[in-house]
Amino acid sequence: MKLDILVLSVHPDDAELGCSGTILKHIAMGYKVGIVDLTRGELGTRGSADIREQEAAAAAEILGLSVRDNLAIPDGFFENTREYQLQVIAAIRKYQPEILITNAYYDRHPDHGRANELVEASAFLSGLRKIETFEKGEPQQAWRPNLVLHFIQDNYIKPDVLIDITAYWDKKVESIYAYGSQFYNPQWENEPQTYISTPEFINVVAARASEFGKSIGVKYAEGYTSRKILGVDNLFALK
Repeated sequence: MKLDILVLSVHPDDAELGCSGTILKHIAMGYKVGIVDLTRGELGTRGSADIREQEAAAAAEILGLSVRDNLAIPDGFFENTREYQLQVIAAIRKYQPEILITNAYYDRHPDHGRANELVEASAFLSGLRKIETFEKGEPQQAWRPNLVLHFIQDNYIKPDVLIDITAYWDKKVESIYAYGSQFYNPQWENEPQTYISTPEFINVVAARASEFGKSIGVKYAEGYTSRKILGVDNLFALK
């Protein structure tokens, strides 16, 4: 299945926090969007990998994704190595996105920056035809996205691109709260409390979206940085 936009982010729930408004907006515009999570989030303080899988599926329904996959790369212990690059390359070639979205290039959580490096390297290598990858035993064609965008996470980074998500804010929040084991949920009060499980955390997410929105004269926006691969200036995701 060819996608217009593919989100390759390291943990289930990263995409919902970082770019779900953009996902919802472009699906409403008729584009095909999918998420491939790099890991199962098995090192998370609360819940389990199996629970995260169920939550990711629930969030995918809320977002209306065309597909959601998981590469099951080891959470916390992956590096930007040939082994993991080949897995990411195969995912990129499978879905042939015009635009790729991934984690911030640095952040409070070290997995985020390392995932960015892994996806950036793989996005370039995916276009080299002499690198062989296979899907169901069949060789894949080389494919390089036109643009790689990095959403902005806990640490503030000045964005290169801002996308108005005001009309999709409530649905974004709904997709975040699909992860009931991770974010504020009274039913999980006996689990260890974390930075993101407090009731105040969603206010942090809203404040960032409001700050970005103010910059372009709207209520809420999501921000991105980019290192353009082919220098494409007028792709649909920038609208």
